[in-house]
Amino acid sequence: MRPPLQPIAPCIDDPIELLMACHEKVRRFASLTVKLRDHLTRKGPDIQAQEAAQSILRYFNIAAPLHHDDEESDLFPALRQLGHEALNTSMAALEAQHAELAMLWQSLGPWLQAISQGTAHAPPATVDDFALAYPAHAQREEDEVYPFASQLASAQIKRISDAMVARRTAS
Repeated sequence: MRPPLQPIAPCIDDPIELLMACHEKVRRFASLTVKLRDHLTRKGPDIQAQEAAQSILRYFNIAAPLHHDDEESDLFPALRQLGHEALNTSMAALEAQHAELAMLWQSLGPWLQAISQGTAHAPPATVDDFALAYPAHAQREEDEVYPFASQLASAQIKRISDAMVARRTAS
């Protein structure tokens, strides 16, 4: 049986497409935390659980912070130049949520680290909060912020794309 094909990587010329692809991973890995918790009650920290924990750790320790930097350092500042008060209010709230999400993530880190090493502890009470909060945050960005990117000049889009690439290729 062949593994399912992975989606084609988004075009780096379209930073919103890349950010949306990140959101799909956010949704997948956030929901995986609940599945992992449930798996552990049935099977313990087996190889499958260890691999799932490693995947979640890798995504939220590496890719998610880069994604937040993409928004806070590049996309949001460019969008603020549009001068839309409601948009600016949404972005400020979303930036505050980034800090809240980081705290939720920190509450899961030790639990996931233990699982990745083959041991299991009681899951933190924040698993469900994390699994709900991250996708809700992503949806809010998609609904309230990302549509405004179509109003940016092509030079601004290029600067955002270039910054995103540089952030991911820095040595």
